[in-house]
Amino acid sequence: MTNQTLTLQVPAVLYSRLKQRADQAQRSVEAETLELLAATVPATEALPADLQEALTSLALLDDEALRRAARSRLGNEAAAELEALHFKQQREGLTDAEAQRRGELIQQYERAMLVRAQAAALLRQRGHDVSTLLAPS
Repeated sequence: MTNQTLTLQVPAVLYSRLKQRADQAQRSVEAETLELLAATVPATEALPADLQEALTSLALLDDEALRRAARSRLGNEAAAELEALHFKQQREGLTDAEAQRRGELIQQYERAMLVRAQAAALLRQRGHDVSTLLAPS
């Protein structure tokens, strides 16, 4: 894989937050920024077949079922475990097994977010006000 150079003008407040994260993870600002970008930008545009099927099947749901899907969240235990792993990664790093588990939990979280977003989009297309669904609970 070849590397490309990217020069960014970053607001001081954002740079300070990046520097703080990098210091906590004991790495450079560049390495921290690259990890954040890699975690944010999907590797491909195509969704896995099971996820594409789940999103497509939402169109078959009635409005109430879509509202429930739009309000769904990652389970409390999974969310707490993901948060704990995130903080541990920042403090001291993760073992291979912990990093793998963190990856699995992130996939679950991303799936839940995609389902929520698609359900809200379908409700909006059907003429419903989704502003209450998008507000933090």
